[in-house]
Amino acid sequence: MERQTRQKLAVMQALQTSGRSLNPTELLALAQAEVPALNLSTVYRQLKSLQDDAQVLRVDLPGQPARFEAACQAPQARGHAHHHHHFHCTRCDRVFPIHACPGGMQALAPAGFQVHGHDLTLHGLCADCAVAA
Repeated sequence: MERQTRQKLAVMQALQTSGRSLNPTELLALAQAEVPALNLSTVYRQLKSLQDDAQVLRVDLPGQPARFEAACQAPQARGHAHHHHHFHCTRCDRVFPIHACPGGMQALAPAGFQVHGHDLTLHGLCADCAVAA
């Protein structure tokens, strides 16, 4: 594992304290509170390193730029990628993890098909936007 730098710690802390998935620009703004001279190319380098160390997960939603989130620290997630889903707020565009799963999707697949995995994204208003609506 690579040594911890101030930049890497700032990126990781921003991801952990945000409680949601962040795009690199959002991440830069939060991490600059700890390291004001941080730039976007450094954020990308640190994200790559953190992904390589399995500390950060990439979140891809159709039609959206990549976001990143801290790997789940729940006991069931140790040693492998924690399966979870996401909520995308259609007003503020923030993405939040949902640490739950409705279970197998085999019954939804056409006859004879085999489901090997699934991704689920809920869309709507987050709690902040719902109150403002």
